[in-house]
Amino acid sequence: MCRCAEPFLKTNKGAYAIMDQPKYKRVLLKVSGEALAGDASRGLDFEVIGRVCDVIKECVDMGVQIGIVVGGGNFWRGKKDGGENMVRVRADHMGMLATVINCLAVADVLEQKNVEVRVQTAIQMQQIAEPYIRSKAIRHLERGRVVIFGCGTGNPFFSTDTGAVLRAAEIDADVILLAKNIDGVYNADPNLDPKAVKYDSISYDDVLAQHLGVMDFTATSLSMDNKIPVLLFALKDPENIKRAIMGEKIGTIMN
Repeated sequence: MCRCAEPFLKTNKGAYAIMDQPKYKRVLLKVSGEALAGDASRGLDFEVIGRVCDVIKECVDMGVQIGIVVGGGNFWRGKKDGGENMVRVRADHMGMLATVINCLAVADVLEQKNVEVRVQTAIQMQQIAEPYIRSKAIRHLERGRVVIFGCGTGNPFFSTDTGAVLRAAEIDADVILLAKNIDGVYNADPNLDPKAVKYDSISYDDVLAQHLGVMDFTATSLSMDNKIPVLLFALKDPENIKRAIMGEKIGTIMN
């Protein structure tokens, strides 16, 4: 059930004025690992992470409940990096561990900014994070804490995009905010085709039919089955996170 904020306020003259309130109350923010690496594409750029966390703090201060899933591609990309040199399952396990490095980095920066954070992982590693428990995650969110989910789904052969959709469904998020290195969904790769057209909105059916590489098919199908809208936008300007939460028209909405 949507917890969208009431956008109108009755004035003393009986008219209704638009309030500067968030459109979404509970969100799942998916951030790619590459985005956290900045221009280096590998490792961590703490200046970039700091700017992202500044915006997250603003949103938390507005009363928005935020869950975060972070990819691990700035360290390891499972099948892509493992290639034919190792068993796919082990390569994917390494990718899950890479996400935890990013989770801990983001958590540390948020805590330095006085934001309460809990890291939960789908694979138990109790010395450094809580095990993922749905009811506990929701309780943290309701108490104003940011919850960062690590290790994807906890299973090989599934992407962190699928993990993000799964967690969004489990915590009953109003929307999935997909922050990537591209500013929306296009009918072709804009880096290869200068005539590529950007969509303001697109249905899940069309994403699947056109084989658009927004998310993998499993993640897209899971979003469609659970009727969770996905808003894809560029993280290059971290303020886009707040703009998306406030309901501004940015990126591409998929539903």
